[in-house]
Amino acid sequence: MTYFDDLPKKFNEVTIYDYEEIDTSEFLAAAEGVKDLFNLFGSSAFIPVQNDMAGNIKKIRAAQEKLGPDHGKSLQKIVLSEVKENKKDATQGLLWLTRGLRFTLEGMKRNITHKDEEVNKSFTKAYTETLAKYHNMFVRPVFKLAMAACPYRKDLYAKLGSPLELVEEQLADWLEGLEKCVVIIEKFLDSGNYAKGL
Repeated sequence: MTYFDDLPKKFNEVTIYDYEEIDTSEFLAAAEGVKDLFNLFGSSAFIPVQNDMAGNIKKIRAAQEKLGPDHGKSLQKIVLSEVKENKKDATQGLLWLTRGLRFTLEGMKRNITHKDEEVNKSFTKAYTETLAKYHNMFVRPVFKLAMAACPYRKDLYAKLGSPLELVEEQLADWLEGLEKCVVIIEKFLDSGNYAKGL
């Protein structure tokens, strides 16, 4: 058994409709898996990271429930509904969740590519390239503490399951699906300037 076998939904299983609309329920279920991934890091230093993701997932889910099955079916429909209502809660949640997912994606992708690199180095580089520019002087130390608390590479991969070859194969597929979703959301938010002022 591996970590990926237990996930209720993997990013490479998330439905993408016409016009690159991402299914809300499936995406949020997959995002919960990223939040839970940090449990394997085995440090309370990651609680702020997990709480941030959980809070953003909650904002999007609340908007989805309010809009109902049709208008809340895709992430894009939720953002467009908020534009009409002059609201930003779920849009802000999606923006920050996507930033957190991009950070996780880059950290894990770098680590699986650089097999001789420790997890803390991969995630420190990922943080510098992704989230650091959005964080102020009070938030950056919290994330730096989390980076320092990353487990050793061998310990993390052992927790992800065995055999290692299967874990690496499943991780690569999961990252491919995650990247596809993240790129679609980033393009969508940038194209309409929905993230302006958030």
